[in-house]
Formats: sequence, C-alpha cells, structure tokens
Amino acid sequence: MTDAQPEPRQESQPVPQRWTDRRWRVVVISLVPVLLLAALLGFGLGRNPRATPQAQLIGKPAPDFALKDMHTGKTVHLSDFRGHPVVLNFWASWCVDCSVEHPNLVGAWQRFGNEGTVFLSVLYQDTPAGAAGFCSKGVVCEWPDLYDPGGRTALNYGVTGVPETVFITPDGRIAAKQISVASYPLIERRIHQMAGERA
Repeated sequence: MTDAQPEPRQESQPVPQRWTDRRWRVVVISLVPVLLLAALLGFGLGRNPRATPQAQLIGKPAPDFALKDMHTGKTVHLSDFRGHPVVLNFWASWCVDCSVEHPNLVGAWQRFGNEGTVFLSVLYQDTPAGAAGFCSKGVVCEWPDLYDPGGRTALNYGVTGVPETVFITPDGRIAAKQISVASYPLIERRIHQMAGERA
C-alpha cells in the first residue's frame, strides 16, 4: 500500500503591476470630488453668512438708488442727501422685530431729524398695502418710506432679513450696519459718530 502523495501547491499568480496602478488611479479619481465637496461644505458652514457682506460694505460708498416714496409718490435719490448723515432702515410690516424697533427710530428721528440727520425706510419683501396697514394703526410714519420692487436696493446693501439699518456718513460712505433691532442708544451713538466725522 503506497502513501498518497500530497498534491503540489499551486503558486498564486502575481497581479500585474498595471492592474494595481489602475486600481489606485480609480480610487484617487473617485475621492477627489468627494474631498472637494467636503471642503466646500466645511468652508460654507464655518462662515457667518451675514458677516461677510457687512464687512465688505463698511467704509465703501453707499450704493445710490432712486425709489418712490409710498407716502408722496415722489422719487427719492440717496445722492440728494449728500452732506447729511443718513439712517437707512430696511423693514417689513410682517416683521415682529421691526415693530419692536420702530419706536427707537421714531425717538431718534424726533431728536435728530431737525438737526440734519435724514431718516429713510425701505420696504423689504412686502407690499405698499402692507406698509399702509402698518402706518394706519396710529404708528408714526413721517419720514420717506420707499418701495423697492424686485429688492435690488436691498440686494445692493447685502440685506438678508429685517430689520437691518445702515448708517451713511455725510460724504456718502457706509459707516456701520446694524443687523436685527437697533436700540435707541445705538442709533444715537452712530448719529453722533457720523456728525463728528462731518465736523
């Protein structure tokens, strides 16, 4: 009786180098779009979407506009107020914070309006009927209230929501921008700063 001979072990065939290289190329090419997308998302999520437009505007010339005053029907040009500090407020009748802020603007207008500071309001994503309804409730709406059809002016000022208030120096530059409710002390301080620049 003879012993069974073990079957010879078959050596595994080496993978050709070109196949290995091709696999790595496919892996790398597949990962590039994923990594780029992750980098873009990480950059976008890490930024404050409101901070950049604000920072870019400060110190720059305020974009001029020609908008119709909803009270008088007259066209108002920002450039007409060169030489005066301007408080430019973006608001909407549906905005709760705008209702909270409005008395602060009224108080500042009553204090500084006769001293050369110009107050302007621009309606944001709202209708003239909505604005009229707001003013019909006994609310003081004495300064020009401007209609911005298409929202181009708001876009030029980097407005992303309301209320937002832009403070424009007598020489037509943007001194500051307040996002959310502007308190009376803040408005007062900004007006004094702009008046100091004029002096």
